[in-house]
Amino acid sequence: MKKRLFLVLIMASTFCLATAQSNEDSLFVVSHYTKTEYRIPMRDGKHLFTAVYTPKDQSKTFPFIMMRTPYSVSPYSATEYSSRLWQYIHLAREGFIFVFQDVRGKYMSEGEFVDVRPHHPNKKSPQDVDESSDTYDTVDWLLKNVANNNGRVGIMGISYPGFYSSASLPEHHPAIKAVSPQAPVTDWFIGDDFHHNGAFFLMDAFSFYYSFGRPRPEPTTLSAPRFEPPHGDNYRFYLETGALKNFNDQYMKGEVPFWNEVMAHPDYDQWWQARNIRPHLKNIKTAVMTVGGWFDAEDSFGPLGVYRAIEQQNPGIYNILVEGPWFHGGWSRGDGANLGNAYFESATSQYYRQNIELPFFRHFLKDEGYFNLSEANIFITGTNTWQGFEQWPPKGISERKYYLQANGKLSDSAPSANSGYDEYLSDPAKPVPYTEDVHWGRTREYMTDDQRFASRRPDVLVYQTEVLEEDVTVLGPVDVGLFVSSTGTDADFVVKLIDVFPDDAAANPYSQVPMGGYQMLVRGEPFRARYRNSFEKPEALTPGKVESIAFTMPDVAHTFKKGHRIMVQVQSSWFPLVDRNPQQFINIYECSDSDFQKATQRVYHGGKQASYIELGIK
Repeated sequence: MKKRLFLVLIMASTFCLATAQSNEDSLFVVSHYTKTEYRIPMRDGKHLFTAVYTPKDQSKTFPFIMMRTPYSVSPYSATEYSSRLWQYIHLAREGFIFVFQDVRGKYMSEGEFVDVRPHHPNKKSPQDVDESSDTYDTVDWLLKNVANNNGRVGIMGISYPGFYSSASLPEHHPAIKAVSPQAPVTDWFIGDDFHHNGAFFLMDAFSFYYSFGRPRPEPTTLSAPRFEPPHGDNYRFYLETGALKNFNDQYMKGEVPFWNEVMAHPDYDQWWQARNIRPHLKNIKTAVMTVGGWFDAEDSFGPLGVYRAIEQQNPGIYNILVEGPWFHGGWSRGDGANLGNAYFESATSQYYRQNIELPFFRHFLKDEGYFNLSEANIFITGTNTWQGFEQWPPKGISERKYYLQANGKLSDSAPSANSGYDEYLSDPAKPVPYTEDVHWGRTREYMTDDQRFASRRPDVLVYQTEVLEEDVTVLGPVDVGLFVSSTGTDADFVVKLIDVFPDDAAANPYSQVPMGGYQMLVRGEPFRARYRNSFEKPEALTPGKVESIAFTMPDVAHTFKKGHRIMVQVQSSWFPLVDRNPQQFINIYECSDSDFQKATQRVYHGGKQASYIELGIK
């Protein structure tokens, strides 16, 4: 009782301090900035609504920091200020001209909105517009029409605004000197948000596009209504709604164009490929700092993909990577000391804002301050330390395979047996949940959740090492090699890399949650078997035939400490995070409830069919 009262008092004290700080920040912004609203003309004659906050100090010039967003630059009033300025108070106190813009076709901006608008590399007329040209035209207008600017522009944004940051880089305006794509949407079929390796992330897609995807026939300050769930149990709701087409029939009613387009493009065709910005990240002449979170449930893939594309296609430019122990956008708010039951021992988000983000923009936009970050600035969980590396993945990494073995063993020695397999019955009517909690919205904490609830199910295979006799630090991508068979003609295989805590592990000092025996998710990814040879041309499984499935999960930076174990789990559903596979080679976006069938899945671990997970060990 005393411990509980103490925690309540701590929480109340923290809330009061945060409220006092928020009031102080609000007063600072209002007293030091003037807001002006503009409708900035684009080359094709459309106008984009833009809110500009300029410092009241007229004794010197200031650079711009611009954020372009599809999520509204509200409030729409010259006398009301955006809460984004409180979020970026560390930058506001430094002194920048802030520019917030509704992208084309959203809220108060004119034109047609296109989701992840494809880049147009060969523009021949003013009608050939994309996000790069809209950014260029906006920057050009700002330089000529906003007083007291120093001629330099920084671009930043998180998630979808992170995409607009990346999209500002091709053919960028010469005044753009610093760009920071943060959790940038990069490839919605391969690894970001709505698909991972071709598997559809149902819960995120439906909850987001039910509202966001509604057409807006003319400029408006209003948002579309959000979906009102019938109850608070998402597992039950998505299971009862059933096949994917039912979501359109019962709820979307054909009124969400992008949902309709996604359903019409089940494979990685040209429609999806055109929405990948990475091939266009060339001829860049500005400093770039890409930021991501190791536990970002939405865009873990994007930051690593953008960083690598820029590095490979622009040798010699200033291009750095920052990865911390954060949820989606967690570096921009809060203290970053924990995520769920994972404790990181320091205020990682505050550290980032003051010691990385602020110095980056101060240096490249003002020529002020000392700035000497490493190429890769990485927070390693487990040991909970920041480290700098000359490249990412770092030099000196050795690849080590951990093989799935009989009797639930995991070892870096190849199996001695020439054959062997484990099997389980995958039943779409009883899919494996992605978390043990009952709730409506997808949690951000599932990325570090305890996996014991899953390891106790008969349809989840579990493999773990002996107790580690020394620390094992894993840096870089996680490669998976599976040998599998199915009684069906399609299947999903979800692979999870897990840190198993010793039974005597101390409680989390942040939340007081017992951590003895905790199975902390470090990385998990699904793979849809039909895409084992090509994302463009799916192929059916032959029932009973052993097939090879190889794929790469997003990078990790984690130390499995001495006394812990490394665990791998394999399963065929992850619900309702991922849509259910009917386990038949049919169009999943058009199939019916009656098409879902049980299947027996086998995972092989012997001889030339030795399944493994490959880690980069430092």
